[in-house]
Amino acid sequence: MSQIEIPRVALYLQDAHPIREGMTYAQYAEQRGFEAVWQAESRLVRDAIVPMAAYAAVTHTIKIGSGVINNWTRNIGLLAATYLTLDDLAPNRIICGIGAWWDPLARNVGVTRRKPLQAMQETIEVLRRLWAMENVTYHGEFHYVDGIELDVVHGRREPRNIPIMIGATGPKMMEMTGEIADGAVLNYCVPPEYNDNAMELLDRGARKVGRTVEDIDRPQLIVCSVHEDRDEAIRGAKMLLTQYLAQQPHIAKASGVKPATVEKIQAILGWPATKEQIKKAMVYVPDELVLHITATGTPAQAREKVIEYIKRGATCPILYPLGDVKLMIDTFATKPA
Repeated sequence: MSQIEIPRVALYLQDAHPIREGMTYAQYAEQRGFEAVWQAESRLVRDAIVPMAAYAAVTHTIKIGSGVINNWTRNIGLLAATYLTLDDLAPNRIICGIGAWWDPLARNVGVTRRKPLQAMQETIEVLRRLWAMENVTYHGEFHYVDGIELDVVHGRREPRNIPIMIGATGPKMMEMTGEIADGAVLNYCVPPEYNDNAMELLDRGARKVGRTVEDIDRPQLIVCSVHEDRDEAIRGAKMLLTQYLAQQPHIAKASGVKPATVEKIQAILGWPATKEQIKKAMVYVPDELVLHITATGTPAQAREKVIEYIKRGATCPILYPLGDVKLMIDTFATKPA
């Protein structure tokens, strides 16, 4: 195993495991020194908030993040109150990861996303003021509120410490993240060199407000398929990549995946995709692509790949385990068992 230290590491969970199983993984990750556990909210399958509350209820020190919610489907008052509630459950341990969502899912549920930069900027401004326990009047294009506040009667009235991390993909959103957010949740299914441009854009935005990229936290989602058999690890990663590249082509583009490859996969996958369709389309995902945009292989190989992302600017890998979750946690543990 690599002797290079990975001082910060986090766990990422989607919907592959029952929530109670995820609670056990969160506890184990805490015991092994993981900094945070992040819960996805991507497809119409599992929201982030309920699992976050479950993880918070059975842990003591590990941070709990949304990786990521979107800024379109929750009223701004409810959104602020939801994270206030989570902070009541786990004070100073909650992270608000938020992103601009994606089509066709948004469109299919009747949400027309427009002016994503302005919409995100307004969301963050109002959230911060509400979490500062201000009485807020704000007349924006996307949020219009009059004299609202988090009117806590029973409980903590002090301002809440809830960092806001934007899950940015496009260059304009990445630059704005450097300007207005506490951090960026960098995407997964991208190669390490993707980070080079992301760091430049974050720094450009940060300098508009007297900061640099070093003042911004930069956790990064990384698909991590660990197995003592390298070929088995690759097979474990392909099913996820097949579905992801078809459903989120903006990430495929950022990964440098050829459009023809994405089109072949999309021609097979329905919405939602079945396991049979995914298995049929997996043949179009080459091993080289898996190894290029994920941390896949033996424990030592997976660690080496994660280190590549850290060298290119990621501050805390958020590892999405495929296969044996405890083996992956053990591979990256910072505390002895």
